Amino acid sequence: MSQETLAEKVDISITHMSHIENANTKLSLPVFIAIAEALEVQLDSLVYGESPYTLNSSMKEIAEVLESCTASQAKVIADIVKTTKQSLDAYL
Repeated sequence: MSQETLAEKVDISITHMSHIENANTKLSLPVFIAIAEALEVQLDSLVYGESPYTLNSSMKEIAEVLESCTASQAKVIADIVKTTKQSLDAYL
C-alpha cells in the first residue's frame, strides 16, 4: 500500500505519515490503531513483527499449498481441515 493511500485511509496528511515512518513525530494511539486497521493487521504485529503463528500467515501458507493441488486433492485437504477443526473444538 502506498504512503498516500495509507495516509488517506487513516485520514492524516502525507507529510504526517512520512514523519511517522521516519520516526520524526510521536504516534498517537488513535492513529496507531487506524494504521493497523487500514493495513488489516494486529497491533502487536506492528510492534513486534509478524509472528509465524498468526492466522494471516497460516492462511497464506495454506493457500500456497492449495495452489499446487488438483481439485480432488483440494477437496481431501478441505475435509481433513474440517475434521481436524471439529476435533480441536471438541477436545481443547
